[in-house]
Amino acid sequence: MAGAVEIKTASPNVTRRNFDPTAVVPEPLPPVVTAANGEDAGVDKLDKENREIVLGKNVHTTCFAVTEPEANDEFTGDKEAYMAGVLARYRKSLMERTKHHLGYPYNLDFDYGALAQLQHFSINNLGDPFIESNYGVHSRQFEVGVLDWFALLWEIEKNDYWGYITNCGTEGNLHGILVGREVFPDGILYASRESHYSVFKAARMYRMECVKVDTLISGEIDCADFRAKLLANKGKPAIINVNIGTTVKGAVDDLDLVIQTLEGCGFSRDRFYIHCDGALFGLMMPFVKRAPKVSFKKPIGSVSVSGHKFVGCPMPCGVQITRMEHVNALSSNVEYLASRDATIMGSRNGHAPIFLWYTLNRKGYNGFAKEVQKCLRNAHYLKDQLRAAGIGAMLNELSSTVVFERPRDEDFVRRWQLACEGNIAHVVVMPSVSIEKLDVFLNELVKNRSTWYQEQQPPCIAADIGKENCACPLHK
Repeated sequence: MAGAVEIKTASPNVTRRNFDPTAVVPEPLPPVVTAANGEDAGVDKLDKENREIVLGKNVHTTCFAVTEPEANDEFTGDKEAYMAGVLARYRKSLMERTKHHLGYPYNLDFDYGALAQLQHFSINNLGDPFIESNYGVHSRQFEVGVLDWFALLWEIEKNDYWGYITNCGTEGNLHGILVGREVFPDGILYASRESHYSVFKAARMYRMECVKVDTLISGEIDCADFRAKLLANKGKPAIINVNIGTTVKGAVDDLDLVIQTLEGCGFSRDRFYIHCDGALFGLMMPFVKRAPKVSFKKPIGSVSVSGHKFVGCPMPCGVQITRMEHVNALSSNVEYLASRDATIMGSRNGHAPIFLWYTLNRKGYNGFAKEVQKCLRNAHYLKDQLRAAGIGAMLNELSSTVVFERPRDEDFVRRWQLACEGNIAHVVVMPSVSIEKLDVFLNELVKNRSTWYQEQQPPCIAADIGKENCACPLHK
């Protein structure tokens, strides 16, 4: 192909010519919009303020109705045949949607066929994972094994931690912040503006005073602004949410700098509580060189991570670990269970710990390390190819989340299940995302983009990802 750029594959001496980054139409210069601080803001801030959020379609129009069986259905089997048909079509739909999944941090590369034999049991880990209840169909022995694995990863002794396997990453944040609130009932919750929405949901649920901290262009917490806001509230303890990978840009807050800022503002270790939201990158960071270390050897109070993201689990779940000394404020004896409970949900999916235990045993630390390196390599590949095609893109140093210009066509966004915010979208490169899949996406994006902007220019996204990452004609 004339003008095509050769793409290096993972194998040496192998190139691929199926992606042409030159298939982009010339673009006129965008107008310069001046921000309040006098800097060039581009057009994106105005668009972000005025953009109407695009919601998905109403599922009521496509739901599968529940209907009563016919009187003679026991003999005809019509109902069974109908349900089998619905499930077959649904499976086909799942296969198609999985093939075009890029925007959300789920590892879809797993095989749990060996665990099918356990699906006949109602496994419930209600109550404290460390104290057996009267309900005997549980998987606590698997759950505690998984918790011990993460305790070792995050450097806390078995006798010093308490934790449980949650139903999702949000529950981990809800629990971590709740523990912080119980330790400091009058504390103020500090969280960067790019924290996951569940952090602000927790503040509303618990009626906590919440202070939003500004972020750097990377999405990382701005510790200068954090310092100013701490000093304005020195009379109250601080409860801090530290992001180990922000939702949109995959930015990792500098935990050490956050601690230094707290101590520099006069907050002794008995006047602050840090919760680390490691939903995705909490399991990746230990295997990335130069990454800030998340460890209970530092003055942190809790860490949570999702189990259905990097690990790869077919149902939402997560891991939450805190210090034993903190959880006593939450824990209470429950006679009905013959156990204690300091969890949020009470009844908990007993299958999830088995799935996590199974994967941790199969992959181990070395297996996860290899998958992390693969994700980082493929993320750099995607960023480089987007830039070669004239599309602005940003990739934080410790991240596998590639941020780029939001596609103009919402059908394209939905086809590839992209997560968008304002004028930017992102692809989260997970172990299940191959170079071949990225090539298909890139080809479709470049082809469609050449038609989207025949009569108008693409948005400038310098204010979102920095001038050095923006590829509009003004900043190219």
